[in-house]
Amino acid sequence: MKLIIQIPCYNEAADLPSVLAGIPRVIPGIDCVEVLVVDDGSTDGTEAVAYANGADHVVRHPGNRGLAAAFRSGLDAAIRLGADVVVNTDGDNQYPQEAIPSLVAPILAGKADVVIGDRNPGAAPYFSPLKRWLQRRGAATVRMVSGTDVADPASGFRAFSREAALRTNVLSTYSYTMETVIQAGASGLRVVSVPIGAREVTRPSRLMRSMPHYLAHSGATIIRAFATYRPLAVFMSFGALLITLGLIGIARFVFYYFADGGAGHVQSVVLAGTIFMLGWIVLLNGLLADLIAANRRLTEEALVRLRRLESRRDDETMASRRKD
Repeated sequence: MKLIIQIPCYNEAADLPSVLAGIPRVIPGIDCVEVLVVDDGSTDGTEAVAYANGADHVVRHPGNRGLAAAFRSGLDAAIRLGADVVVNTDGDNQYPQEAIPSLVAPILAGKADVVIGDRNPGAAPYFSPLKRWLQRRGAATVRMVSGTDVADPASGFRAFSREAALRTNVLSTYSYTMETVIQAGASGLRVVSVPIGAREVTRPSRLMRSMPHYLAHSGATIIRAFATYRPLAVFMSFGALLITLGLIGIARFVFYYFADGGAGHVQSVVLAGTIFMLGWIVLLNGLLADLIAANRRLTEEALVRLRRLESRRDDETMASRRKD
């Protein structure tokens, strides 16, 4: 059983040594632990620092492509390296690396496909009251749209089984956290949370420029992911709302038509009829989106099979090299 711990980094040379020093190399149920650093175009010598402090592998982007791309590159590399379990942690030393055995335990026990570390951000003392409230509301929204019981969907401290890693795709260019939870729920993967501690990060966030910036991007990611993986639910809900509003307007016109002897309210019925027709258009678009989603699922399954074949080829190549 091989565990690869991936660490997406962008200019984390100052904190990376502490992260690497805290990673346990002996974990019950794991035969081999390796560390993979994804250097997302750093300019502070992150790659050299990673190798100097015990990293086994480094994947480097020539330029900064963002957290989501670094996360996906790490998963791809971990699968090629033969990982049975992949743990993702951050290079800013926010997460307690000593909790990695607890994080992978549900996967080793066959009880989960994805495990997410719960920082309990809704009660974190180093968050402002507004941020704690937003964390609770955001977590509740993701639980609703994903159909999972994830306590802290924004946490980047998470573990994936090999199958879950093969099935994880990241379409967002901003962050992977919310999208992958919604995708896991839509794919029927078993997602659980385990409580962890977390340290306050004192340096400015490289992902969140401001609270409005983070809310706008996270909200857009949630809506896009929900519409991508559950399009019929999104379009049917919106279409049904428009049809209902249109019917209310039409019923109002009919009532006043007979009550007033057929006089007036023409503008109202025109508006109501327009809303009613728009609702049906949205419903039809929902059916079309659902058919596209079915095709996307077939494409994703083909991609999973391709990744399995590539992984099997890489395993055979590595085994051949060891024999030589």
